[in-house]
Amino acid sequence: MSFAFTMYRRCVPKAAQILLISVTWFCSVGHTSITSDFPRLASYFGTKTRYEEINPFLLENPLLVNRKQDLLPNTCTPLQIVSVIRHGTRYPTHKQIKKMKKMHNLILQYGGGSDLVEDLRNWNMWYEDWMDGQLVQKGEQDMNNLALRLSSLFPSLFTAEKFKNCNMTFLTSSKHRCVDSTKAFISGLEQRFFGFPQGSIIGLDELICREPVVNDTLMRFFDHCEKFVVQVEDNDTAMHEVDKFKESPEMMKVLRRISALLNIPEDELNADLIQVAFFTCSFELAINNTENSPWCKLFDEEDGKVLEYLNDLKQYWKRGYGFAINSRSSCSLFQHIFQHLETAVAESKSVNVFSSGQRLNSNTVTPWNYRSYVPCYIVELLTECHYVFVVIYHSLQRKK
Repeated sequence: MSFAFTMYRRCVPKAAQILLISVTWFCSVGHTSITSDFPRLASYFGTKTRYEEINPFLLENPLLVNRKQDLLPNTCTPLQIVSVIRHGTRYPTHKQIKKMKKMHNLILQYGGGSDLVEDLRNWNMWYEDWMDGQLVQKGEQDMNNLALRLSSLFPSLFTAEKFKNCNMTFLTSSKHRCVDSTKAFISGLEQRFFGFPQGSIIGLDELICREPVVNDTLMRFFDHCEKFVVQVEDNDTAMHEVDKFKESPEMMKVLRRISALLNIPEDELNADLIQVAFFTCSFELAINNTENSPWCKLFDEEDGKVLEYLNDLKQYWKRGYGFAINSRSSCSLFQHIFQHLETAVAESKSVNVFSSGQRLNSNTVTPWNYRSYVPCYIVELLTECHYVFVVIYHSLQRKK
């Protein structure tokens, strides 16, 4: 997770109304449809969903700003923006690559009898252990483009003067993909929005704020929450519902179908290997824009629904509403955000955007389309949520 913060202070008339707006229409959360274009499985990748599936207008123009004129009318002036941003597109992790190799080796050992299996056997296993979740070139482009879109949307908050005066602060976790994502975001501001040339720049090289500040206590709050570590991270029973679903009739149906397609004995396969084969399809699309990967042809949409739910179930119990400590562990981050507001809110209301009151478990697999907790809309491969602090000037002319 990466975090970018910028603030603009100015005197505000007492007659002005000050508001904090959560810009969900600019976040992935604000989009409720996924492009229907090929590949058909793209809507089931969960947290491995590429950013463009949730924001399909970016497929045609990655620099297009999705403006909503009704959010900030002429009577509004943005004063501050706080953004919480996930890293850009990344390679699979070391654990995922290890499972990919095992699945591919099983196909090489047992597979045969169809053109699809032959395509999978001939597929180049190009993922290496050193990649281990690192940011890919597409991920750098993600962050570059995001910086340009965001600064274009709020040009008064992103100015060269504010940048040179270090009125912008960029925090990141120590994860290499997050550090690199933050650097790519800063580079996008410098070169693409401010128009600074590449290379050494007199007067800018000494700026401390050009380098992201690593703060794991803030950005990896879950690792520093003892209750979360004990109750969830290191608790072998915390993912009980996930483990149950891996043995469910729905999951076994998928496993048996893949076993028959690949001619691999059922006892050689498990839910984890089936899932990593599905994720290989998503990585091929996100990293290389490969829409006809043989890994994608291995699954149909019913398989996709089951495998999406398996991933959603894990996110629900490990990061979502499964345990109360999951959300409470993030209090330090929210406290940091609100400490930077100009005016404290007199009365606060807890608004739960995604929770419908239904708890997810291994038996709530259906109906698929009616659950509120759907991570592909919340934490796809690049996610950002922006809190904009604005002042609204009351217009006498409009009242007339």
